[in-house]
Amino acid sequence: MSAVRRAADEATVLRLETATYTVPTDAPEADGTLAWDSTTLVVVHAFAADGTTGLGWTYAGRACQTLIDDQLTGSVLGRSALDVPGCLEAMVRACLGRPGVVSCAIAAVELAMWDLKARLLGLPLCRLLGQVHEQVPVYGSGGFTSYDDAQLRAQLELWTQELRIPRVKIKIGESWGACEQRDLARVRQAREVVGPDVALYVDANGGYSPAQAVRVGQQLAEQDVTWFEEPVSSDDLAGLARIRGQVRPDVTAGEYGYDLTYFGRMCAAAGPVDCLQVDVTRCSGVTEWLRPAAVAAAHGLDVSAHCAPALHALRRRRVEPAAHGVLPRPSPDRAPAVRRSAAGARRRADAGRRTPGTRAGPASRTPSRSGWADGGRGNA
Repeated sequence: MSAVRRAADEATVLRLETATYTVPTDAPEADGTLAWDSTTLVVVHAFAADGTTGLGWTYAGRACQTLIDDQLTGSVLGRSALDVPGCLEAMVRACLGRPGVVSCAIAAVELAMWDLKARLLGLPLCRLLGQVHEQVPVYGSGGFTSYDDAQLRAQLELWTQELRIPRVKIKIGESWGACEQRDLARVRQAREVVGPDVALYVDANGGYSPAQAVRVGQQLAEQDVTWFEEPVSSDDLAGLARIRGQVRPDVTAGEYGYDLTYFGRMCAAAGPVDCLQVDVTRCSGVTEWLRPAAVAAAHGLDVSAHCAPALHALRRRRVEPAAHGVLPRPSPDRAPAVRRSAAGARRRADAGRRTPGTRAGPASRTPSRSGWADGGRGNA
């Protein structure tokens, strides 16, 4: 019996198991508009008839677990794990409304279903989806506004000198844009630390007004900043377009998109972004992630996988054109421990930067904000 036929016979989803975890960060973290000291994620295991298990998760509160248990589980039990788009459609129809918690809950289940399907077929997910790239380029993400100069320097040096990551991103927009001079001073420090050959990105998390973002963006160009993420709210498409037309760095946004309609507006509007960010843990999973990627390609836009690098890396290999992804960002407080494993980390970083797509962050992010994914507001 072929592997596909055997998988089809054994692919019935028998049960889902859910759990919620809150993981403290190694130190307080903050961006332009939010501060936190822990990250919460909801984990789903999907079990097939033969005992094969698929894993998925989302960064969200316990409400997602309740929604999965009460509303979504019944939509997928008894269905074939090979029919993931059908499972997605069944979950969407089981819920009233889509954006926000619902999409995050659906994502956790849908991700578990894709993982289960790949395991049943004995394939890496990138092969199952159809691989385009061999590797995924990464950037180190963190540089929180709560860091002092020494912490920022330590983190940047670790990324660029120890791990040899060729792109880094720091947070600006502190206190909703009230600390503009400190923002610019931190950018200057970052450039001084990483030198002229490392790409420097910034993320304001929507902390500025449009006029302020233009003023800051024009000064960012003096430090050769090439990525200006969420200078204003990602819902302010007119503001993003205005800023994009007046600054040199590429303008990026989209991480809070929960469905294809949102991303369609982002792409079809009057040029609000150069690069569309899509988060697989928020936009209902892999099936829906690929749809805005295709829409972005039709409009000549790059796509950047937002956060959750362990989930995004394999998916980014599927997409053309490719942009960036995220690696676990080493914490400045744990530099000695990280250096002990620097050789292995270097190999991972080298592999990561050969292709576009995932960010760098500390080791608590697949579980924690200081871990697997990038930095900033839970998932920023």
